[in-house]
Amino acid sequence: MWSLIAGVSYSVATAAYLLLFALLLVKWRGSRHGALLVLACGVTVVWSASIVLITMRNMPISMHIGLLEMLRNASWSAFLLGVLSPSYRTFIIAGYRASKQVLLFAGIYGVLLIAYLLAYAADGIVSEIAGTLSGSIGFIVMAVMGMLLIEQLFRSTSEKSRWGIKFACLGIGGLFAYDFYLYVDALLFRQVNAEIWAARGGAIAFAVPLIAVSAARNPDWSVGISVSRRILFHSVTLIGSALYLLAVAAAGYYLRFFGGEWGTVLQVTFLFGAFFLLIAVLFSGTFRSWLKVFISKHFYNYGYDYREEWLKFTRMLSVEGPQLGERAIEAIAQLVESPKGVLYMRNESDECVVVAEWNTSFPNAPEPADGSLCTFLRNRQWIIDIQEYDTQPEKYEGLTLPGWLRRFPQAWLIVPLLQNTTLLGFVVLSRPRSKITLNWEVLDLLKIVGIQTAGYLAKQQSADALAVARQFETFNRMSTFVVHDLKNLVSQLALLVANAERHKGSAEFQRDMLETIEHAVHKMRVLLQKFNRESTTEKSGPVSLDRILHQAIASKSAADPKPRLEVQREGLAVSANSARLERVIGHLIQNAIEATARDGQVTVRLTEQEGSAVIEVIDTGSGMSEQFIRARLFRPFESTKAAGMGIGVFETREYVHQIGGQLDVDSEVSKGTTFRVRLPLFVDEQDCMSNAA
Repeated sequence: MWSLIAGVSYSVATAAYLLLFALLLVKWRGSRHGALLVLACGVTVVWSASIVLITMRNMPISMHIGLLEMLRNASWSAFLLGVLSPSYRTFIIAGYRASKQVLLFAGIYGVLLIAYLLAYAADGIVSEIAGTLSGSIGFIVMAVMGMLLIEQLFRSTSEKSRWGIKFACLGIGGLFAYDFYLYVDALLFRQVNAEIWAARGGAIAFAVPLIAVSAARNPDWSVGISVSRRILFHSVTLIGSALYLLAVAAAGYYLRFFGGEWGTVLQVTFLFGAFFLLIAVLFSGTFRSWLKVFISKHFYNYGYDYREEWLKFTRMLSVEGPQLGERAIEAIAQLVESPKGVLYMRNESDECVVVAEWNTSFPNAPEPADGSLCTFLRNRQWIIDIQEYDTQPEKYEGLTLPGWLRRFPQAWLIVPLLQNTTLLGFVVLSRPRSKITLNWEVLDLLKIVGIQTAGYLAKQQSADALAVARQFETFNRMSTFVVHDLKNLVSQLALLVANAERHKGSAEFQRDMLETIEHAVHKMRVLLQKFNRESTTEKSGPVSLDRILHQAIASKSAADPKPRLEVQREGLAVSANSARLERVIGHLIQNAIEATARDGQVTVRLTEQEGSAVIEVIDTGSGMSEQFIRARLFRPFESTKAAGMGIGVFETREYVHQIGGQLDVDSEVSKGTTFRVRLPLFVDEQDCMSNAA
């Protein structure tokens, strides 16, 4: 059984070191350290492959296995001495440069090699002494010398340069440490432990990724080796999971062994719980984030694999379809392991408003484009670290953070979205799952992706504006044909009415027919006037809001529920076109009626607030989500009605803005909606002049 386990274990070691050997050999450019490292890996491959061969054939351990192991130890020691050689004083002997340390190690290995050969070749007392010296004691001496070299290498390297050799020290040191443990155990018990010996192959294979990382960090060892972060992440996860499961299995074994009658129950319960704990950790976003940051910080020169990150970022933003805002937040947030964020974009009112959210819900608190925050982002083009602002506000001279920012859960960074010198908006990110150091690399990357994101968002805005313009062009062209057809219909119906007066039969029937036709003529003439309204000059003047609202309510008196009017301030007047203002207010009332059940309520309220007339259309209907209001409500040709054209609310907002007013919406799903129209009051210039006089 142990032969099979040993075969598998050393096969893993053979494959791992063979892969490292191939990588080093392909990338080697003739450096001395690289040659020594290639030699050490090659000898290790031959040694482990030989063990696999004899274990699979059930052959006894022969002399050449010991010789190969000595050669393996000597090759790794030679590599360490080669790296250490600049720290040693060297001498020229027989034309070759060498140090006392190299000569000492070469002498010790020479003595051990001779003793090993004599143990097999000689007889009597010489064979016994040689066997004792070259057996467990000899391999312990080689392991101790290797660990001493590791210790010297680490101590003689400056702290700034240790990042380049520390993983090689761990890997090669682990190889010698395992040999030390194996042969000390063999010396104590006078025989090699089969279990420890069988596990050695798999154990030393763990050193390969550590040596590869150090080789990638040291050009003198090898040029151009690059270990994929993704592969390393999954490898570390896999190795960590394997070690965890091994520890759990060992603990379960002892629970069963010492648990008595409850042993099996305790073992199964413990293993089941430990397995679920492992699954929970592996699926934890915080753990994965921490592991990625740890690997980037300790295994690589730079914190990001820029090729992979840029491809992923570009793919995420280049996907056709809606929700570009959410994808933009996610793409930026993933770079710094942030779990949530909000996107603010500049609108027509020269304010930055929330247009997208990712993994959070945030109230729409507008930020003026000429406010302190936007001005700072536009002029400085900085990434704002809110924690740093709180502790060192002098670094952000002239910046005052708005109050709404404090309501954002764990607000951390503000990333500006700049296109040339224009601020299109900004992204607010929450604190990361694992600690991120905001060094020059992270800040520069965020600035670049902010500029790139602004380009994508500006492109989408241009595409949306072009699509709306084309739809309006189509709509206007269609209106021309509709107007032409309506003229014909009006003429035909008018002729029908004239003929019906002269040829009526049944008086009652003819009377009903005439009323119906006259009503249709009237409606079509009104529709014709609406289609022609854009071609005529709109006349504006003082309009009594009391009269407008009474007319709008009267036109909806047959609706169910019937709207009711509350005038809290009479005599208010605004400057507008009477017919068009009645139409846009009537549209808001009609929408409220259609969204409200028959047993609900629709209220129209007129008040005065701070020198403005405020018209509120309040319903208890189905309501709207904040996402719908932000993304679709005011977009032309977007309608939730089967027969709707999607321009009613858009037209209402445009006309309200045109006459100097403002349209706001408050809504909650299943609770109702309030449209609030704020209009400036009409001021008679002659009255003002007379009062001034």
